[in-house]
Amino acid sequence: MDKGQDDSFDMALANLELPSAAKIPKKENSQLVGKEDNPTVKTSSSSTSKSSVANPHCILVHPKQRGNPVLKSILNAPLEFRDDIIPDYVVGRTTCILYLSLKYHNLNPDYICQRLKELGKQYELRVLLVQIDTPEPHNALKSLTRISLLADLTLMLAWNADEAGKMIETYKLFEKRPPDWIMERVESNPHQKLVTALSNIKPVNKTDAVTLLQNFGNLENLINASEDRLSQVIGLGPRKAKKLYKTLQEQFRAK
Repeated sequence: MDKGQDDSFDMALANLELPSAAKIPKKENSQLVGKEDNPTVKTSSSSTSKSSVANPHCILVHPKQRGNPVLKSILNAPLEFRDDIIPDYVVGRTTCILYLSLKYHNLNPDYICQRLKELGKQYELRVLLVQIDTPEPHNALKSLTRISLLADLTLMLAWNADEAGKMIETYKLFEKRPPDWIMERVESNPHQKLVTALSNIKPVNKTDAVTLLQNFGNLENLINASEDRLSQVIGLGPRKAKKLYKTLQEQFRAK
């Protein structure tokens, strides 16, 4: 993105006004759910019954995305093209995705601002999926990061069409998954906790950690072992032994 394009984009960003979406009372919203499986899809009062009903298992796709190579990578979720949605993809009742090619953004820096004006504040989770298809993406990504912060967007980066398609698909597949599905698993077994802790010392891996505990029996014996003794453990070697010994001899201070 050259200087002129960057200035133009900054001006559009400064003038961006995001209107508040009209809130629907809970009672009316529940009635709407009964009539329409996906209440976040915007429909006009003149829409027919065919256009107002969406399959909740489908990824809703705007017709402008037809022919986008990312669609070829979406294999585990059905697609439904709908001209009554504003975002490029709707992947949940409260989640939408705007797709942007960085090459296209450099040619049309005002495009994303126009899209956001149309979108307003619809949807709780709004993802800006950017495909990196230029050799020098840094300046453009700085601008897109600024607009993501101001417009309450989650910025996701993909380095090819296949990766972008898999991201769209994953958002849909995890639509109803609880948060703990993506949270780090905490080991409850003391032995496994020791293995995990030791394998966090680079370049010690989990196999090394298991072997060390089998050789020394417990953490106390391991800490008191000499560097030479550590290097004699099968599979460890002098380099790993030196790093491990240095780490175990460091003073641990509680903050």
